[in-house]
Amino acid sequence: MKATGIVRRIDELGRVVIPKEIRRTLRIREGDPLELFTDRDELMLKKYSPIASVERFAEGTVKSLNEQSGLISVITDADVVLAAAGPGKKGLVGKTVSEKMTEIMQSRRSYLASKAESGEVVPVTTEEEAFTAEVIVPIVAGGDCLGAVILLSNEEGFIPEAHAVKLARLTADIIANQFE
Repeated sequence: MKATGIVRRIDELGRVVIPKEIRRTLRIREGDPLELFTDRDELMLKKYSPIASVERFAEGTVKSLNEQSGLISVITDADVVLAAAGPGKKGLVGKTVSEKMTEIMQSRRSYLASKAESGEVVPVTTEEEAFTAEVIVPIVAGGDCLGAVILLSNEEGFIPEAHAVKLARLTADIIANQFE
């Protein structure tokens, strides 16, 4: 744990203000759920991710998705890549999702792009990537976007086919149903 040097007082309703800089750094937005942890005399706040509770399920799911589609398969929560399968997966797991990716998830609409068709391939994470095609399907449960199912290719001239989109949508629906 890292000390910030910031001290805040609790108001009469038991509220504490989290400074804007910390909220921005941790990507905490208004309305985001926070989970509370205690350990003796310590109180810890963690951004709550319901989809992270099924992380083992996500790992098995991306493996199956990769085997069925032949594409790099990824599952994210709203902020981080939780699981990935296929070549190049190590560069994705645990990385923060890009702002563009966050926008797509918040739109709650599927996104399909291929460089072969002059489409804009959105970076999955905040780090540089070299993918040539992608299918992004947000995971929506109870009106909230919990994350996304993503299929990626780094093969030149690759254009995602309809079955890949259906497979990603099916996977996103199965995960979303775990929370309804």
